[in-house]
Amino acid sequence: MAVKDVDEYIEIHKYWQTELKQIRQMLQDTKLEETIKWGAPTYTLKDKNVAGLAAFKNHIALWFFNGALLKQNTDLLLNAQEGKTKSLRQIRFEKGDEINTEVLLRYVLEAIENQKLGKTIKAS
Repeated sequence: MAVKDVDEYIEIHKYWQTELKQIRQMLQDTKLEETIKWGAPTYTLKDKNVAGLAAFKNHIALWFFNGALLKQNTDLLLNAQEGKTKSLRQIRFEKGDEINTEVLLRYVLEAIENQKLGKTIKAS
């Protein structure tokens, strides 16, 4: 059964509820719109994907759809599939990791600004 909304997504992922709620609140405090795409919370600006949030068995991740374009904030970014993924980048958290939403917000705001400027990486 498909997840209908972000509240349901968080409810399903009980192990990560605290962390998901913390990151979600930070994202909701921006100009991004919240929706569900591919069964996970996705945050858009004028219907363009900016960020996503996902829970896995051993970690949660904050995804940036054009994360490779982030220049000011790069220390925490990972390419989950080096050599395959051109634009997507993520920040991963394992249970017990500190989630500093002040730091994360800098990444999100840069991603929003890039989206406003129309910066994207074209698939080849």
